[in-house]
Amino acid sequence: MTTEGFKPPTAGAEIQCSIQLSYVADRAVSSTIANVGHTVQLRATFDEYLYPMTQTFQIKGMTCNGCRSSIEKTLSDLPQVSGVMVHLEEERAVIESEHVLSAADLQNVLPDKYSVSSPKNPMATTTDVFESVQEPSKLSQLKPLFLILGYVAVGSLIINRNDLTAQDYMLDYMGLFYIVFGFFKFLDLRGFVSSFAMYDPLAGRIGAYGWIYPFIETSLGLLLLLRVQVPAALVATLIILGITTVGVVNTLSRKREIQCACLGSVLKLPMTQATLIENAIMIVMALMLLLQ
Repeated sequence: MTTEGFKPPTAGAEIQCSIQLSYVADRAVSSTIANVGHTVQLRATFDEYLYPMTQTFQIKGMTCNGCRSSIEKTLSDLPQVSGVMVHLEEERAVIESEHVLSAADLQNVLPDKYSVSSPKNPMATTTDVFESVQEPSKLSQLKPLFLILGYVAVGSLIINRNDLTAQDYMLDYMGLFYIVFGFFKFLDLRGFVSSFAMYDPLAGRIGAYGWIYPFIETSLGLLLLLRVQVPAALVATLIILGITTVGVVNTLSRKREIQCACLGSVLKLPMTQATLIENAIMIVMALMLLLQ
């Protein structure tokens, strides 16, 4: 907190000062000054003392993960918004932005079937908001991903238990990976398409690519497990996962808080470095197998 033009006051004099507030509530300033025997009247706009800021809005009308993904993409495209997390069950959206947003700002860019209402406490501090909408840790949110990768790794070992070779293990790992991850995408195909388009460069430009992507994954998984057209499947892996990895890196570098579509939209996974590592493992395996 800084002051400008402050002079020692005389008794009963009125003091005027400019205060730059960052993550401090007006009530906290008032209380502090009052404790030393003075009265205070603050004149500040919300934008001036909360930057960046986080707000919570209630959004009614969502019926599926496709709705959630669509709203996240639409709000993420607003120039002043740096992060969006929409919660389907709780009918709320947590938005990080450069300045105060109103319910009308959100309603103007969303379809009419959604109803947006203002935060219950629009003058809450960023700390207050984070405490009220505290999310589980990234590690706990990624638990389903780690479990599935573990099962894929163990399953590949079991398949090759009698004659384990690095080449067969990697082929079976990649095959099971594609089959399992494709299965989860099919559980909510529409929701996956919306989520995937938020970060995959090709899916964002060609809508049909998102719809056929789970079919591509399943087909590649079968080719690798059956050892049919393996070189072509490995090259395809480098292409499609390479494109997706570019989108993941871009998302992480921009610090956008969106959900990863690697397991569809049924399991809510945040976009983190784990997503990048997951793709990198598959790409490295494909390269090693091609170079053998």
